[in-house]
Amino acid sequence: MTTSQEQHLLRELLTEDDIARFSSPGVGPWQGSWPSDTRYDPELLAEGDRRNVGDNYRYWSMEAIRADLATRAVPLQVAIQNWEHDFNIGSIVRTANAFGVAGVHIVGRHRWNRRGAMVTDRYLEVHHHVDEAALATWVTAAGLALIGVDNLPGSVPLEITKLPERCCLVFGSEGAGLTDAMVTTCEQLVAITQYGSTRSINAGAAAAIAMYHWSLQWR
Repeated sequence: MTTSQEQHLLRELLTEDDIARFSSPGVGPWQGSWPSDTRYDPELLAEGDRRNVGDNYRYWSMEAIRADLATRAVPLQVAIQNWEHDFNIGSIVRTANAFGVAGVHIVGRHRWNRRGAMVTDRYLEVHHHVDEAALATWVTAAGLALIGVDNLPGSVPLEITKLPERCCLVFGSEGAGLTDAMVTTCEQLVAITQYGSTRSINAGAAAAIAMYHWSLQWR
């Protein structure tokens, strides 16, 4: 077995929690008297916290973290079309968690590659929709504007666009981009201006840029 094959096998055997622990060593057992705050998890206090969370959430239970994030969530949501088993979906979910969005929507296949999310999906509201129409119905009911992010004809440059405060940014699968059905449901299309020779940038990178652009305008 070659080195690359061994590395691939190791990735397949590792759980999402294993990967998170390797990337974020965390802290050991709590030193001194335990805090009385009910947000702290007794098991984590006793054994240490190796999760992929910020220092302000060390030793907190998952439920306590979710509850705190919900109180501070911004009126931004993101959606990803899932027609392929795309690693970028996990990356987009992780970025959505980092920017404190209110929810993530997976459109299409219910199963998606969670490894890139580094277990951050556990702290977010993750919704599933069978198709583009189902997402559009949910977004309309929530009073959000559906904004497509793709370098398609009719797209306007993201950097000169004032995004709605209450909106859902939707991204297509890597390579394929947004489907025609999704484009027709979008209120507006925006594109990230590029200056090199490549036709498009990575979907995960595009999502990070778009969420940061919204944050610059509304946070």
